[in-house]
Amino acid sequence: MNFDLSLYPSLFQGVVPSVLATCDAEGTPNITYVSQVHYVDSRHVALSRQFFNKTSLNLEQHPLACVELLDPVTLQPYRMKLRFLRSETSGPLFEAQSLRIQVIASHTGMSGIFKLIAADVFEVVSFEKVVGALDPSAEPPPLPQLEGPTPMTELRGLQEISCRINRTRDLDELLDVTLAALDELFGFHHAMVLLPDDSGRRLVTIASRGYGESGVGAEVELGQGLIGTVAETRQIIRVAGINTELRYGRAVRGQLAPAQQLRPEIPLPGLPDAQSQLALPLLVHDRLVGVLAIESRQTLQPADWHEAFLQVVANQIAIGIENAALREEPEEPEPTTPPKVPVAGRAQRRRRFAYFRHDECVFVDDEYLIRNVPGKILWKLLSTHRLEGRDEFSNRELRLDQGLGLPALRDNLESRLILLRRRLEQKCPEVRLVPTRRGHFRLELDCELDLVERA
Repeated sequence: MNFDLSLYPSLFQGVVPSVLATCDAEGTPNITYVSQVHYVDSRHVALSRQFFNKTSLNLEQHPLACVELLDPVTLQPYRMKLRFLRSETSGPLFEAQSLRIQVIASHTGMSGIFKLIAADVFEVVSFEKVVGALDPSAEPPPLPQLEGPTPMTELRGLQEISCRINRTRDLDELLDVTLAALDELFGFHHAMVLLPDDSGRRLVTIASRGYGESGVGAEVELGQGLIGTVAETRQIIRVAGINTELRYGRAVRGQLAPAQQLRPEIPLPGLPDAQSQLALPLLVHDRLVGVLAIESRQTLQPADWHEAFLQVVANQIAIGIENAALREEPEEPEPTTPPKVPVAGRAQRRRRFAYFRHDECVFVDDEYLIRNVPGKILWKLLSTHRLEGRDEFSNRELRLDQGLGLPALRDNLESRLILLRRRLEQKCPEVRLVPTRRGHFRLELDCELDLVERA
């Protein structure tokens, strides 16, 4: 019994399926694959029971089992002999395993069908390395190095990120600085921050890094996929070897269809070839204000310790979003600015904006741009500029406009303006919202406008 399972975290990430062996009362063996052996503590593990009819029957007759796990880095197999203790159908352990399965089920369109029945808890009787499984004459494969290596410890890295966040002046800068720090200091090259939209039924990407123009504006339905599940449950979820999990879920789906009417498979947001994902809820007093999501093409990144580390970063982002929503900018004196002089001899491009009143969508040149409150804000700015010739606006003015439908408290106006500003940068760079001073911005146009409103 001289072993400690906590020293082998890579075995329990579910990157490579494990082989489980049981037998019935007469000694007839049964072999099956399990997607993940869940680490409970240094002497206990849990297996997720979904379709293990024969395995469950065997354990009732003969409570011993053997499982073989494969280290995804070295390919070295390890073998555990287990004694079945109990099945849990509720509680923290059950919920932790259920969330992982719920993520895969939502991606493959099998929510409510592909689900956890019970978490079967086992005592680990023995744990050993399988000797001779690998060619002893072969050189061991080099351990993979995380991209963007840094000599920083976790504490110093957290200190640096905290200092950078503390120097930011607004939410826009806070989001950019935080995602850049996670990239530069710890090699998280693909990350995004999503906020709930006005309906509360979906999340919208307000800031991203590593996705190019496809990041900002991407949407996720509440309860769908990793990000939607994290938003709905308000719990951290990390999935390693996600392609393996999806293949397993699709195999089950293939056996069920067309006998059951299944929902279409939900595409993964972000990287199409992500090997691991981590999503954290942004909470203020148990109230969801957003989600921080990180992806990697490396199977074991993020690592175990990243969850606690990134939770601290997520808390700072959540507080920044909350402060931006509650802050009422004081009026500042109007600065003296020279009048704009039009550039002679340069023909300007003409852009056509269409506002659809029934679903509050704005299209530019027949291409979708933005919707809901940010769409109404844009239409107000463009309409006011056309009617009054005005290009200076303030946050206070928008808050007082009842036609925009902003709530009295926590209106998230700043985050909506960030989303609008970045969508314009992507889809129509000739129209810009340029901050001039605290709580004020200018509408700058390098094009002629055609405005069409449709009921």
